[in-house]
Amino acid sequence: MTTTVQTPREATWRPDWPLDVRRALSPHRRGHGDPTLQYTADGAAWRTTSTPVGPATVRITVHAGLVSAQAWGPGAEWAVDVVPRWLGADDRPEGFAAHLHPLVDRLHRSSPWLRIGSTGRVWDALLPGVLEQKVTGIEAHRTWKQLLQLAGEPAPGPAPAGMRVVPPAERVRAVTDWEWHRCGLDGARRRALLAVAGVASRLECDDHTDCEDLRRRLRSVPGIGVWTAAEVAQRAIGCPDQVSTGDYHLKNLVGWSLAGRKTDDAGMLELLEPWRGHRQRVVRLLGVGGTMPPKRGPRMAPTDYRRF
Repeated sequence: MTTTVQTPREATWRPDWPLDVRRALSPHRRGHGDPTLQYTADGAAWRTTSTPVGPATVRITVHAGLVSAQAWGPGAEWAVDVVPRWLGADDRPEGFAAHLHPLVDRLHRSSPWLRIGSTGRVWDALLPGVLEQKVTGIEAHRTWKQLLQLAGEPAPGPAPAGMRVVPPAERVRAVTDWEWHRCGLDGARRRALLAVAGVASRLECDDHTDCEDLRRRLRSVPGIGVWTAAEVAQRAIGCPDQVSTGDYHLKNLVGWSLAGRKTDDAGMLELLEPWRGHRQRVVRLLGVGGTMPPKRGPRMAPTDYRRF
């Protein structure tokens, strides 16, 4: 049988900063082997996405500073047009006072590639965000891969083997309790996921959606708290000021990097206050070159809910 590959939509774009595609897309990668984001030996980045008109696969390459994007699938035209936004073209770092702390200043100078991108797709960030609630990254990434294998559509076009598109909300609602159990999803996250799937279309953003409006709408859904709302806002609309309070590790990364001590969420926000408007930018920089306190005691162990 002969398979016909759709002619891709194509676009090129030249950023005015030293773009690093892998680092720009890293907030969207859910562990090694994420079926929605892969890199190939030729240096290309492959990413799948939902769009308002259907799924799409995008291939991104960079040569001599010129970004080339190709896209396949029903949403190809939409997807290829938003690639610059994915990579940070809409971010505005002007006015960022990095000099207020020597570490932040040094990291800012050594990371000229850093821009905060935005996907324009709430559901693509919300589904994995719910899976990551109150569990280890290992657990969340395992469940993410299994859910995509179970319910995700195969990636359109000549994507690397095994790539999948985030399943639409109606497909998520159709997953049975037994299938959720096989994916390793506990009851609390399952209920939250079904709640957001029931109102997914009303949560999507447009060019006029601001961070606070999106966070308010997300938090109106049972099971969605401040952490998940912030994580989604950071990715979907590129909020440069959103901080993920309630994160198990972040408060100590910020506290130890900026003040040499552990802290709580209130202390973290106090330390970040001088950069209000750019607090997420500081967090991203500390993720590149900040420090964590020395590890003492046992780590939080993953729980395999499939055994229960």
